[in-house]
Amino acid sequence: MTASLSDIAERAGVSVKTVSGALHGGSARMSEQTKQRIKEIAEELGYVTNLAARSMRQGWMPLIGVVADELITSPFATEIIRGLDGAARTAEMAVFAMTLSGRRDVSSVIEEVRRFRPRAIAYAAMYHKVVALPEAFVDTVGVMINCREANDRVTALVPDETGAAHEIASYLIGAGRRNIAFINLPGLLAGDLREVGFRQALTEAGLDGAGARVLPAVRRGIYSDRAPSLVLSHITELMGSPERPDAILCGNDRVAMEVYAALRRVGARIPDDVAVASFDNQIEIASRLDPPLTTMALPHRAMGRMAAEILLVGDATPGEVRKLPFQLVERSSV
Repeated sequence: MTASLSDIAERAGVSVKTVSGALHGGSARMSEQTKQRIKEIAEELGYVTNLAARSMRQGWMPLIGVVADELITSPFATEIIRGLDGAARTAEMAVFAMTLSGRRDVSSVIEEVRRFRPRAIAYAAMYHKVVALPEAFVDTVGVMINCREANDRVTALVPDETGAAHEIASYLIGAGRRNIAFINLPGLLAGDLREVGFRQALTEAGLDGAGARVLPAVRRGIYSDRAPSLVLSHITELMGSPERPDAILCGNDRVAMEVYAALRRVGARIPDDVAVASFDNQIEIASRLDPPLTTMALPHRAMGRMAAEILLVGDATPGEVRKLPFQLVERSSV
């Protein structure tokens, strides 16, 4: 037979309310010694929380729901979910996700998440973007992860794209590189913001930031790794020109992988002839390239962890956009 709160209260010589407070975070006041004794008795008796009953009392289940905007298909999904889950577990919560893709609209997915009566709901995107939430659900979503709400009505956690590009460009300049080309991601917010940081760093170093070469990685207006690549033609033209670059900054590690192959085809050595740097830090790519790739690691795990803290503690200012820094991962390509 499963032990009840009453069983624990009788053994501990306290009220049921005190036991509930010790085990479930209620409002009853008690010493740390009493709380610890109650937990020990609960463990001794094999007490298991009745989540259904607890949900009825609180009005929510110990869950954080995530509306995943194609996130599950992203190689970075694991890092966001890990960050969320790690912080949630310390509060005895669990995380579950439902994917928004194809014909499913935002409203239907949020409604589906709400049926599980989670403590809080987050919206997470596969890549940095602006999302127009339906008016009816603006107050339902507690935090946006890797995206921001179109009218800035929800707390948002986003990567500091401009700061990251400024840092990696400054790093290349500090390594003695002066003629840097940027093969960027067209049509993406991340690409636009990174271009700003890239040009700022060059201008601050006394180089021609406004005239710097920023080239699209693919033929289409919006980047995808399935779009026809322009990398080989760009590298062939760049390395055949009188103003050969001594460094190439890449929009992501997949582009960098193509740049490596293209440079080898034209007989250029990395980093002796040309330094290469990038964004993302996809370990399976960056660490296995020869030489290993210097890149800026996205703050996905930190965003997930901070999102959980915001949702559980209520530390949020509606409309606030928090920019989280990337981390420079130095390898051998610079």
